[in-house]
Amino acid sequence: MAENIKNQQAILSKLGIEKLNAMQEEAFNTVTSNAETILLSPTGTGKTLAFLLPLIDGLNPNIKNIQALIVVPSRELAIQIEQVIREMGSGYKANAVYGGRSGSKDKVELKHPPAILIGTPGRVADHIERETFEINDIKTLILDEFDKSLEVGFEEDMKFILQELSSVKKKVLTSATQKVKIPSFMGLKNPKRINYLTKKTSNLKIQTVVANKPDKLDSLEKLLGQVGKGSGIIFCNLKASIEIVSNFLYNKKINHGCFSGDLEQLDRERALIKFRNGTHKILVATDLAARGIDVPEMDFIIHYELPTRPDEFIHRNGRTARMHSNGTAYILKSQHEELPIFIKDYEELQINSIKNIAKSNWNTIHISGGRKDKISKGDIAGLFFKQGNINKEELGVIELKQDCAYVAVSNSNINELINKLNNTKLKKKKVRVSILK
Repeated sequence: MAENIKNQQAILSKLGIEKLNAMQEEAFNTVTSNAETILLSPTGTGKTLAFLLPLIDGLNPNIKNIQALIVVPSRELAIQIEQVIREMGSGYKANAVYGGRSGSKDKVELKHPPAILIGTPGRVADHIERETFEINDIKTLILDEFDKSLEVGFEEDMKFILQELSSVKKKVLTSATQKVKIPSFMGLKNPKRINYLTKKTSNLKIQTVVANKPDKLDSLEKLLGQVGKGSGIIFCNLKASIEIVSNFLYNKKINHGCFSGDLEQLDRERALIKFRNGTHKILVATDLAARGIDVPEMDFIIHYELPTRPDEFIHRNGRTARMHSNGTAYILKSQHEELPIFIKDYEELQINSIKNIAKSNWNTIHISGGRKDKISKGDIAGLFFKQGNINKEELGVIELKQDCAYVAVSNSNINELINKLNNTKLKKKKVRVSILK
């Protein structure tokens, strides 16, 4: 047990976390000592770490096959969990597989099986059917955001996965929603429940803004001026609405990113990178961004269009006021628009004048070399300090991928910096350096 605590402290230190919160502590103890666990906790309370710590604690370093499978409803969530496991520095390999990327790329990575495989139901079922990897050593199955993974569209794939994984001894299901029926094919017998949904963990304020015009765009501009320097997501119900809002913001010279299922995977990923590192303070998105994406604490969210279901409202709001921080959910409504009955405890906000909207002074730079080239974040920082001659304050978030890297820089002479760094050597590789458009 002392060894486990020591390993846990080393992981938390790498992640920059001082100690686990009450939910994570309870989850560690429950998952470790029970065969079946259902973990219910609001978005942003740290569920990923809550199930990864006991999972890693139970892995066997002598087994060379996959030992744990994490099934998720979206590719963004798969990528996010893979990234978190890498940042934990446990020494165990993890790979993510999902639709929208080459199956042959999966096969190359899975030739050397990871200890932990993360994937979407369809892609995982496909690999099991093709016998891409050995499944007999998979003892742990985790369904993250299981309310989505067990929806009707995924049912056949999930049934097949459960049927094939006869060696599973431990099951963990997590969700930020309570009213979900767990189908019988999950085979749960006596699960232990951890429920933090009823406990007040949020400092969320809800405010309504009544728009003067039916399209609400002028009122959106006023509201963005009111929120000041903060960052947040503008939620729309339709992809067409995202285009309308985005065009309006573009014409007003308000920097922003867009995120929806209509976009290519690479464009979605780059939109999140720019939002994470502060290049964009605003993300215009559908409910795809309401959960399962890796973005930092934000100051506000705006319901540009009203959600139609209570769970959508909960998940959208869960992107702010996380982990006991303050945050505001703004509801932009037309004068005669009725609020759904599930929206309660709100106050009206009056906005009369347009204030200047704060602009970001960060840019994102793309580097054509990554983890497979043995390049580290330290190597990249050294390049920018030594050859780029920039100060520590001008270097922001560095995101290292398998074959490239993204770097946030605060520098007015961005073109001069690019000229200094482009076609230079990083480790043994000559890299191209460019502004991420």
